[in-house]
Amino acid sequence: MAIIIKHACVVNEGQRELNDVRIVGNRIAEIAKDISAKANDEVIDASGLLLLPGMIDDQVHFREPGLTHKGTIASESAAAVAGGITSFMEMPNVSPSTTTAKALADKYAIAAQTSAANYAFYFGATPDNLDEIKALDAKNVCGVKVFMGASTGDLLVEHPHALEAIFRESPVLIATHCEQGEVIQQNQRRIEKRYGELRIEHHPLIRDELVCYASSSYAVSLAKRYGSQLHVLHLTTAKELELFSNAPIEQKHITAEACVHHLWFNQDDYTHYGNQIKCNPAIKSEQDRQALLAAVRDGRIDIIATDHAPHTWQEKQQQYSAAPAGLPLVEHALLSLLEQVKRGALSLEQVVEKTAHNVAKRFAIEDRGFIREGYFADLVLVDPSAEKHVEHTNTHYLCQWTPFNGTTFSHRITHTFVNGECVFDGQHVYPHKQAAMALTFNR
Repeated sequence: MAIIIKHACVVNEGQRELNDVRIVGNRIAEIAKDISAKANDEVIDASGLLLLPGMIDDQVHFREPGLTHKGTIASESAAAVAGGITSFMEMPNVSPSTTTAKALADKYAIAAQTSAANYAFYFGATPDNLDEIKALDAKNVCGVKVFMGASTGDLLVEHPHALEAIFRESPVLIATHCEQGEVIQQNQRRIEKRYGELRIEHHPLIRDELVCYASSSYAVSLAKRYGSQLHVLHLTTAKELELFSNAPIEQKHITAEACVHHLWFNQDDYTHYGNQIKCNPAIKSEQDRQALLAAVRDGRIDIIATDHAPHTWQEKQQQYSAAPAGLPLVEHALLSLLEQVKRGALSLEQVVEKTAHNVAKRFAIEDRGFIREGYFADLVLVDPSAEKHVEHTNTHYLCQWTPFNGTTFSHRITHTFVNGECVFDGQHVYPHKQAAMALTFNR
């Protein structure tokens, strides 16, 4: 039996074409103007709908193991497929941290049993696990995550000798969180002296442009010195953009990412949202937001991701200094980007490129990220004429809140396919079908 998607507007590789798509098993078998259905085939009439390659989110925190009161691989991947994300790459700051081969294998085992979306996991760098990094299998590990001066516990890597060794020896892509811890501390002391008690409005002042630039420029200099494959995560400032090229992604060994919340919110929004939008690096000025959007358009920013990082509502209600940083985003990330298209800030083709094509290229993901015959059928159908109203209560997150509460998006996701199986039908997620697979990398 095949699934045939009829009359869809297929958005792929810079083009929009009305086509039918036939799925057999877990792959795209045929793309053509008119595909005839056989008696047992399932036919989906996609007239008026957009067919996109599923979003590949290269930065999420799904909180398992150890922090499962905030989220689990099962709960957050369910939210992801409801949002049109068909694959994710998850970060190592869980408990225990993913800094050993055993911890990495344990996460893959959990995902194999519970994930609704395809999955990969970063290996966490520490000051003293270089031998484990050197032993990583480049075909099965998406990358090494380095927290350069803005983390706690064993994942903080600040010493130049340790950083140089990682940049010199890593057999896989290095993904960096770039904030300079010493500058953060200096800013915090200065602001506390001036204002006394710290408030959420101070967050972009504590984690300001210099905090980010001092670290990201250092990472770029290390990558240039050692020829490393570097991917700088969640840029937030206009100044950092000068570090990056707008050459085609295939020609780069240093690339950059922006996240959906930094493209959506600005620092004026702290007054309304408070700790809900507290995140690291911080949401900054409207000028920075506009510069990020311009860099997405011109190619200096290669990838758009979420940095999905759920916390409980109760945790977020604490005073600013105690409230954790991070917000849940995967369920509405693609819808927020489609809203940017409606506003004229981005084109639909750019959204597809930055959320699917370029992620597949940068990480060398095998047979995903494009709507091509022979590729895995990771697909999303979107109705551009149906609205989606968001409330805390209609999300799939374990934490049951969203910074988009009260927002009405102008598009609605009607179907999400993971490896050829419909895991979301516009209303319900069906993770029990176990369609998900571990991502593999052509390196």
